[in-house]
Amino acid sequence: MTENITEEKKDRAVLVGLDARCLSPEETATEASLEELSALVETAGGECVGIVTQTKDTPDPRTFIGEGKVAEVKELVRALNADMVIFDNSLSPSQQRALNEDLGVAVLDRAALILDIFAQRAKSREGRLQVELAQYKYLLPRLTGMWGHLVRQTASGGKSPIGTRGPGETQLETDRRHIRRKIAKLEEELKDVRRIRGTQRERRIKNEVPVVAIVGYTNAGKSTLLNALTGAEIPANNRLFDTLDTTTRTLEISDTCTVLLSDTVGFIRKLPHHLVEAFKATLEELQYADLLLHVIDASNLEWREQADVVDQLIRELGAEQTPRIEVFNKCDRWMGDIRPHGQDIVSISARTGEGLDRLREAIGERLDNGAKRVTIHLPYDRGGLLEQLYQQARVEQVEYGQTIDVVAVCTPKLVGQLGPLVEGWQPRKEPWED
Repeated sequence: MTENITEEKKDRAVLVGLDARCLSPEETATEASLEELSALVETAGGECVGIVTQTKDTPDPRTFIGEGKVAEVKELVRALNADMVIFDNSLSPSQQRALNEDLGVAVLDRAALILDIFAQRAKSREGRLQVELAQYKYLLPRLTGMWGHLVRQTASGGKSPIGTRGPGETQLETDRRHIRRKIAKLEEELKDVRRIRGTQRERRIKNEVPVVAIVGYTNAGKSTLLNALTGAEIPANNRLFDTLDTTTRTLEISDTCTVLLSDTVGFIRKLPHHLVEAFKATLEELQYADLLLHVIDASNLEWREQADVVDQLIRELGAEQTPRIEVFNKCDRWMGDIRPHGQDIVSISARTGEGLDRLREAIGERLDNGAKRVTIHLPYDRGGLLEQLYQQARVEQVEYGQTIDVVAVCTPKLVGQLGPLVEGWQPRKEPWED
């Protein structure tokens, strides 16, 4: 019996990036974005064996980088025994087909690589639905090249293999219809997910439980922060897109202020638009959050650019009006002289715990509505108020004696409405009454 000790072979990738004057800063390739692409390849389970950059005024309509550069990349692929070429820019379906033919190996763009990582990482049913939907939307315009060997009429009398003759529809058209059906079905299933989320959201609003959403660039330390604040045990690894499925935990700010803390998928530059669309069922939580914690990796020299990417996606999701606190994480590795500070800015280290107490205070200052725990004595002829308390307060205890004695956490407004029924209540005096 021979023992299998061979390691799983990693896909070897050559990375290619185009810096073109006509492309927007988000679309062009830079040293930093290629470095990030290399990290994405590692996250996907591959390895980067070479990098090729090209500078042109405009992308080549057929090959994106030009015939000469394609020949250079082909030579490099052969020399390095690479399995694939991955572009840092987005490729059109026709460009991807042309490059596949010219280079003789699989050609992906950044969007396809991110989709592959998401497919590996999604664990919940909702996450898998979202990834599958994004994959089909990406695949639909690219079918032509994939089915080139089957694009032929299968009408009766044509030269088609036995069993493939049909009503005159190409294989390509059949597959397109099949994928469109799949997309429609997935979109319907995701609508159901949104409906369930909507019901849960209404229940939270009714119970007046504030929601705090953690957002930030991928690998900024969002899951580590959630773990540090709530004691949750979410896997928090130093790799891109480690969290895809939203996790929500309860965080007690004070004995009268409890919030729900939600971790969200990390953002990244050049995040494929159809991926943002697919993940809206999860990301729409941002619109309904009472507070955003924007986690920024303070140890990354490009933190400003990363923060801009997150800000742009928050605007795209319609959550720019939501109050936010900027949380500079990994401040124990801050390179500058003075740490970020100011209103709604907190410097922390989720790993060491430094600054977490100040962050809790900042959340409390934003969300604590002044509620306090009181004892209410309801006469039996006013027992109907108990239903109101269940709707508008957090009822903790009810005892039936000479009166209905209720211990509840109430807002100042509700305490004022109940007045003398609240134990120890004093009417508010106007300044001129003193």
